[in-house]
Parts: sequence; C-alpha cells; structure tokens
Amino acid sequence: GASFYMQSASAFIEMFAGLGAARIRKLFEEARRNAPAIVFIDELDAVGAARTGHGFNREQDQTLNQLLVELDGFEERDQVVVMGASNRLQDLDSALLRPGRFDRQVLIDAPDLAGREEILGVHTRGKPLASDVDVKLIARQTSGLTGAELENIANEAAIFAGREKQQFVHQEHFDAAMERVVAGLQKRRVVTEKEKRILAYHEGGHALMSHLVGDLIPVQKVTIISRGQALGYTLNLPSEERYLHTTEEFQDLLKIYLAGRGAEQVVFGRVTNGAANDLEKVTALARAMVFEYGMSTVVTSRTMRADNYALSEETKRVRDQQQAQLTDAAYEDAQRLLRKHRPALDRVANALLEKETLDREELDTLLADVEPDSRSSETVGTVRVVSLPAD
Repeated sequence: GASFYMQSASAFIEMFAGLGAARIRKLFEEARRNAPAIVFIDELDAVGAARTGHGFNREQDQTLNQLLVELDGFEERDQVVVMGASNRLQDLDSALLRPGRFDRQVLIDAPDLAGREEILGVHTRGKPLASDVDVKLIARQTSGLTGAELENIANEAAIFAGREKQQFVHQEHFDAAMERVVAGLQKRRVVTEKEKRILAYHEGGHALMSHLVGDLIPVQKVTIISRGQALGYTLNLPSEERYLHTTEEFQDLLKIYLAGRGAEQVVFGRVTNGAANDLEKVTALARAMVFEYGMSTVVTSRTMRADNYALSEETKRVRDQQQAQLTDAAYEDAQRLLRKHRPALDRVANALLEKETLDREELDTLLADVEPDSRSSETVGTVRVVSLPAD
C-alpha cells in the first residue's frame, strides 16, 4: 500500500514570506522518503490561483513557484502521485495545468440517475425500509443533488421514522427528508391573513404556470408554510434527466420564475418583495441565454462572458437590452396567461389557503380542465433543469 498525504492548500499560506514554500518542500520530501505515496492537495485554488498582478502577493508567488518546482522535479522512480481538488478550475494558474503537472482533469459532477440510485442504495443499506419505499422514484426526484445531499436524505428519513417510533422507514419519511434537504427547516412564522393570501396567489402562480408549460419541470409540491428563508415555495423536480433545452423552453422557464410576481400584479395590482429570489434566477437565466447560448432576439453564433472586459460598451449595452427584452416579454406573457386562466389561479390559491400544502395529485385534480399553453418546441434531449427554489 501507498502512503497518503492530505493537505489543504490554504494551510501553506502565511503572512511571513517563505513559510509556504518551506511547507511544500517538507511535504514532498516526506512523501519521497515514504514512497510509494500519494500527495493530495485540497482547495488547490488557494495556492494555485492565476497570477494576475492584482492582489497577488510575494508569499503566494513563492509558494506557487515551489509547488511547480516539486511537480517538475518528479521522475518515474519517485513513485509519488500528486492529486489536487478545486471547485474553481477556471481560476487556476495556467502553469499548473501544463503537461507533466496537473494535466489530467477529472470532473466530479452531480451524479446521474443511475449514480443516484447506486448512492441511495449504499446509504439505505442496513436501514429498515418499508415495502412502499421506491428507491428508483427517489433517484428520479433528486436530479442535480450531490452524493452528500443524498446521504443526508437517507439519514433524515431514518430520523423522521425514529421520531415517530416507526419500526420501518416509509416513503413518506423520504418525501419529508427530500423537502427538508431541498427547502430547509420548516418554520412557523406569524403571517397576517393578508400576507397569507398574497403568498397563496404567488405560489399558485408558479404552480399554474408550471402546469401550463407542460412537462418541462412538473410541480411535486406547493406550500405556503415557511421553510428556511422562504415564506412559501413551489417544489419542481424533473421527472427525467434533461441536458438540452430549446430557446422556447428557456422562455417558458422565465415565465415560471416570473409567474409568482405576475400573479401578485394580476390579482392585487401591485407586487411585493417576495419575488427577490425569482428575479435572481430570471436574471441569471436571461443573461446566460444572451451571452452564452446565443438565444437573444439578435441571432448570433458568438458566445461571450458578460464580464469580459474586451467587450465594447456598445456591445454590452445592446446585450443588456436583449436581456431586458427577454425578461420583459416573459413577464408580459406570464401575466397574459394568468389573466386568461384566472379561475384556475383562484382555485389553486383558495386550496392553498385552506390546506396550506398541495401535492402533485391534488394540483392535477384542481387543474384537470386546464390544457397546457406552451410555445415550447420538441427537445432533442433534455437540460438538468434547476428546481424552482423557494422565494
């Protein structure tokens, strides 16, 4: 077996020049003495960030240079393997990624459907599962979640069962665990009747719009019970892995995000600050459509970062206008559809005021007479869709 040396890159950096470089030398000298060995450097960007000349101090420079020397100094007989981990690959210094150094990158992304099913199998092993637990269903409902989050879901489900003094962990416990991991802890805030009515229409707008655009991101649950920082939320979980979207589908996503604010405007004639999180999502998606995906009103085959300093002010101004056109059009369309289907919106809002929480089956019953009204074209594949977050 090989010796394993794990070190966080942030531990190399000190305010005194030379200490970081000395620590790296010591680490690699020890690894050589005990070869075969593996050196693992976590949070590599703490020491290996690109040298821009702005805010990059002498200690960081010396530490990075020493790391490069150690990497270049290896020969086959050293029998030392060097590995690193970072969440910011794009920020690493190009010298670190040259051949012979960290030239092989392995992306550890969120697991796909098969991966989630296997991970859930590992973390439910040894737990007394009831016959109604469907691990495949849970895997389908947790698209985009990481292995750690899946572990939390399995553990939380067992805790819920234990609190109820149940002998087995049931599907309802997993449903509650997923809700807690995705949306946060349930909180009982004192909300006035007027605010409660606004919340019901806000969340009802999200739910209705999700129904109107078809199966893009089906609603699993909508509630006006507070969780985390949200007064209420609509939980959208894709029923399948999705990787590609058309322009029309992104436009539908914009409408879903804006439907809560739109419902407030349609019903009450004014809006509240409850849509702050929705607007963040809208801004991010519209900007990506314009700057990265070439999906603006002006057809282009070029992509560009919004923070690219090489862009002219005129180009930025035009792109900002295109972004505003996308969001404004989506907001107007959302309000149009909500006015058109106002009776359905009232039904959902009144049901939320009565029950506080509605699941997918209850929503399907309430909206059984409402036909989808979407301009989405048929997709070639699918995008791992972002679940609609709490407002």
